[in-house]
Amino acid sequence: MPWDISSERSVYLQLVDIIKQKIMAGEYKPGQRMESVRELAAEAAVNPNTMQRALAELEREGLLYTNRTSGRFVSEDALRIGDLRLENAEQRTAEFYNEMVKNGFTAAEVRELLEKVIAKKQ
Repeated sequence: MPWDISSERSVYLQLVDIIKQKIMAGEYKPGQRMESVRELAAEAAVNPNTMQRALAELEREGLLYTNRTSGRFVSEDALRIGDLRLENAEQRTAEFYNEMVKNGFTAAEVRELLEKVIAKKQ
């Protein structure tokens, strides 16, 4: 997943979201050692202080942890990561559903539309 940073909202919040997405998708595996702040900042083309702030927020949320002698790691708490995935999926599904209702779709029509899309993807 690329580091797609826009000017629409705070860079550090976008970094938090991108790293969360990478954890949920398994790109960053539980227990995996993270690259250094400077390496991640260079990869994302952001200031190291901004990256440090994002990583500190992820530590506060329990998705990363620091071992003083070895660096920063992805949480090994599979339950926490699973909860995050489910929470994210529910939020995105609710947003989609609410948008469809605003566009005049009924619950049955939304369900039918989702089933069509899923059938096409299989």
